[in-house]
Amino acid sequence: MSPTATILERHNGLPAEWRGAPVEGRGGRADLDARSVGSVIAPRSERPERKVFIKLSIQARLSDLPGKRFLLRYLSHLYRNNRRPSTLELNYTGIRLFLEFIQRQGVTRLEEITRGSLEAFIEHEQDRGLKPNSVRGRLAQVKAFLRFFVESEELDPRVLSKRLSIKPPESLPRAMDPDDVRELLSVIDHVRNRAMVLMLLRTGMRIGELLDLREADLDLRERRVLIYEAQKTRVGRVVFFSDDAREALQAWLRKRIPVKPFVFYAASRERLTYAACRVMFVKYLKRAGLSHKGYTIHCLRHTFASELLNSGMRLECLQHLLGHTSLEVTRRYARLTDRTREEEYFRAMTIIEKGGVDGQ
Repeated sequence: MSPTATILERHNGLPAEWRGAPVEGRGGRADLDARSVGSVIAPRSERPERKVFIKLSIQARLSDLPGKRFLLRYLSHLYRNNRRPSTLELNYTGIRLFLEFIQRQGVTRLEEITRGSLEAFIEHEQDRGLKPNSVRGRLAQVKAFLRFFVESEELDPRVLSKRLSIKPPESLPRAMDPDDVRELLSVIDHVRNRAMVLMLLRTGMRIGELLDLREADLDLRERRVLIYEAQKTRVGRVVFFSDDAREALQAWLRKRIPVKPFVFYAASRERLTYAACRVMFVKYLKRAGLSHKGYTIHCLRHTFASELLNSGMRLECLQHLLGHTSLEVTRRYARLTDRTREEEYFRAMTIIEKGGVDGQ
């Protein structure tokens, strides 16, 4: 029995044999029933997106949330648009929290919500202590959900008639100090872990991209990695790595088990998890005496970017290496590594300290 069929058979009222009927979309029939949820399941299809979609659809169908038929249709819309499993999960969580909130406010039908309902939800999320970026993400998820049905003329457009946004702090990317990088590398004696840290540091890959890496994606002679689908943007790119990263990678490839599907794996599993990588990184920070610095494993990507900019790389080139779709995202690193501004400041300060102000 496939994992898909197993998931379905665990829930009463959702037989595994339901197949074939199309899912209602925008402007379609309002009462999407359990049969429609089961019908979107294709036999023997085990794509990660589909498995997550099935799981979330079942959870929504078995809930008592107001507007759950809207939620089911919106999940189908996201799935048809080939959204990543993590995107499906995040949207479902944000929308579910919103529907649970309005339910506690006495709302029984989604059509009853007002703009005040959305504002109250955002204030509630802020009061829970969520960071501004997290609240901003929740707001974006709920607004996209509501807009989908405003455009199909099923919800009152006045719900989104005025601009509602969260301004997050414009914090700088946190890069590691060069001395700290050397201290960190000096304490990593495990051959796999050293290869992982150096690949993150020299390629700027996201941790998820590194964990998805297969041996066929590597070109050791040309020192490059083919990322066929970026974890965040779903856009493929080529990244390169240095001699020290190649040496560490070759050392690990000589020891790894060739039949394992992924380059980096755990002793008892076919692949590593993000949580395991985080624990590994924290352990080495502690060993290097850097625990108090507040570094995370994602700081290796920031360090990669800032070091390349400090070495004179153009922003446009760095943008492609990092896999950013917008140059503005990459431009944050320019604020971190603006040597011209630094030189201008110290030149001016030297004049001031010598008493040479007002043209003296």
